[in-house]
Amino acid sequence: MPAKHLPNWRWGLVALFLIWLSVALWNVVKPLPQGMAYAGSARATHAVTFLADLTWVDNNGQRQTRQTVFDRQLALINQAERLIVADLFLFNEFAGDSNADGLEPLSDMLADALIKRKTEQPGVRIIFITDPINQLYGGVTSPQLSAMQAAGIEIVVTDLDRLRDSNPLWSATWRLCCRWFGNSSEDGWLPNPVGDQPVSLRTWLRLLNFKANHRKTLVVDQGDQWAALVTSANPHDASSAHGNTALLVTGPAALDVLATERAISAFSRPELQWPSIRLAEHRAATGITARAITEAAIRDAVISALDKAGPGSRVDLAMFYLSHRGVIRALARAKRRGADVRLLLDPNEHAFGRRKNGVPNRPVAAELKKHDIKIRWCHTTGEQCHSKQLLVRYADRSARLISGSANYTRRNLDNFNPETAMEVRGPVEVATMKAAAEWFEMRWNNAGDRSFSLDYQHYADDSWVRYWQYRIMEATGLSTF
Repeated sequence: MPAKHLPNWRWGLVALFLIWLSVALWNVVKPLPQGMAYAGSARATHAVTFLADLTWVDNNGQRQTRQTVFDRQLALINQAERLIVADLFLFNEFAGDSNADGLEPLSDMLADALIKRKTEQPGVRIIFITDPINQLYGGVTSPQLSAMQAAGIEIVVTDLDRLRDSNPLWSATWRLCCRWFGNSSEDGWLPNPVGDQPVSLRTWLRLLNFKANHRKTLVVDQGDQWAALVTSANPHDASSAHGNTALLVTGPAALDVLATERAISAFSRPELQWPSIRLAEHRAATGITARAITEAAIRDAVISALDKAGPGSRVDLAMFYLSHRGVIRALARAKRRGADVRLLLDPNEHAFGRRKNGVPNRPVAAELKKHDIKIRWCHTTGEQCHSKQLLVRYADRSARLISGSANYTRRNLDNFNPETAMEVRGPVEVATMKAAAEWFEMRWNNAGDRSFSLDYQHYADDSWVRYWQYRIMEATGLSTF
């Protein structure tokens, strides 16, 4: 019998599918822009300061906060004389009403501080790197960015298209059909996902790529030295009650952070001339080293730190999102080797006024509980337990502290989102390690009649439906975590 031939339209569908598949695969594995996945050298430091924003529930059931990270950002800006470089993810008033909710207008406060410093010190150069979410990908204008640009501040909006796609099932379609239409803030007609101004369909289509420059860094001159603040905190109104941590590092590692930001500028605004900086000689007296790490280098440092934990080691992890399979396996291995492993996790219940179902942290916690790992939940009342920090104290009394912007998820650790963390190493007795350990103990034990955390059973969830929901979302990128 003669062979049957596919009709021409079916060959067209096959060709279209092959093109779609090629675009999807290429944009998952394509080379990263130069300078990404940076693994810095361990640098002697002049100073490393641990900072924390605290949120707890008092005896009357009321939320209380004590914020320090944002105040330190403002102080660093107000003393800079030569250069300020900031890379901040959320920088807007979206999804929050500072008057109604008792939140702080952090975005306006930061914009005002930068503009004021530029006015007072005209010679200071200010470069502000951020994510296009703050303009809803071109769907709205940002009053903060517009005012800063008018004041002479150089704005770099990250070109996310140059990055790998964490959600290829949608992003390949978007790259083929939708990216070419651009966007506009003038013709919105659909509901705004985070505000009042209507947005275009193009805003929603781009939002579904689920990708971002998630970094939160600030580098400034400080006398004859340079300082870098690496944090989990966003200058975002609706985030102003979140719990966060930060490390402020002075010395050569600060310039390593500056170098990582040059990488973002190079592919997002290549015409921008990057500053050339020289570091003054200094004497390091802290007894510790600091290392700037970004993207997958954070993953590698975390797994390495966990894989060295054994009998006599203590592992304390405070995390907003935990879902990365490599990290989960490393935590289980550390426990099997005899390390004391404790996890303080956000219950994934709140997201800027919306209720969530606990994915991924609750099913991950149920899995790790089977390994006899100790788990407590942050006591949240609408805000988020937003820290992303690992402290490992070893039997030989050395310690590693890794803190920064990265959640421990595939999107944050596998070279999709830009992320920055600082890895600090030294004896457990140094002030930085003691401060980080005391911060964890206070929250774990609810010190001072303040409710920072709740027992595991409060949010225990061993649903196999949610477990496989998290596994599929993590593997495919069809998620916001």
